[in-house]
Amino acid sequence: MTTSAVPAPPGRRARTQPGRAGALLAAAHGGPALAVTTIAALLAVRSDLDATDAVLVTGAVLTGQLTIGWGNDLRDLPRDRAVGRTDKPLVTGALPVRWVVSALGVAAAACVALSAAVGWRSALVNIVLGAGAGHAYNLGLKATWWSWAPYACAFGTLPSVVTLAGPDPSWAPAWATGAGALLGVGAHLLNTLPDLADDARTGVRGLPHRLGATASRAGAAALLAGASVLAVLGPAGDPPWWAWAALGVALLLALVTLVTRGRTPFRAAVAVALLDVALLVAAG
Repeated sequence: MTTSAVPAPPGRRARTQPGRAGALLAAAHGGPALAVTTIAALLAVRSDLDATDAVLVTGAVLTGQLTIGWGNDLRDLPRDRAVGRTDKPLVTGALPVRWVVSALGVAAAACVALSAAVGWRSALVNIVLGAGAGHAYNLGLKATWWSWAPYACAFGTLPSVVTLAGPDPSWAPAWATGAGALLGVGAHLLNTLPDLADDARTGVRGLPHRLGATASRAGAAALLAGASVLAVLGPAGDPPWWAWAALGVALLLALVTLVTRGRTPFRAAVAVALLDVALLVAAG
């Protein structure tokens, strides 16, 4: 199966297409996938996992994220063609559909194997509540009021994917789960903003579409700020001075989401997430 090139619609500049490897990474939404994987790796470093299990957990999260990205672009291909998404390799023909289908299958098998290698508890959470939530979003929830729920579920349970893989399996603390869920929903609100018009043309109306751009920005900023407060105040003991300084930076980044446009607000949300996880690692 092949795809034909789609010309850029008026007002949208065509992007230079990468090679096949780069196109596969782009179709997997490589930036967000690597950001989530980095968060998982940092959490693994902070945990009681040995080096082997930390690598396995990180690989399980990465492969799960890859399946979500490839599944998203396959599912959205008809809609992306309808709006002329020149940033999508499947739409432009830079990447054969069969390549993505094959890559998704390999990544799914790897996700199951790597997840199982660190125990059934962590495996179930990563496969069902992590990757599974992402696919539920792709398969229909993205167009409903419940579009936020897969993000809350996947990000909220990410700390538990790590803690359940440890020598004494346990769920992550409630404050860590809450911080992850807030970060996930905030990222969802911001990530959707640049595509509101295209989504409206193809009948996709998730929570950000129903709230509108202004309310989504304000809500995302509040959620990101709340997640950062939990990351600083959640761990036992009094926060050190550098934690308060990091909180100030996180709040500034949350403000950035209110005053910038394009993909910058989402990148700021990713920076907040990484900063919050770094706080946990530094706190030990």
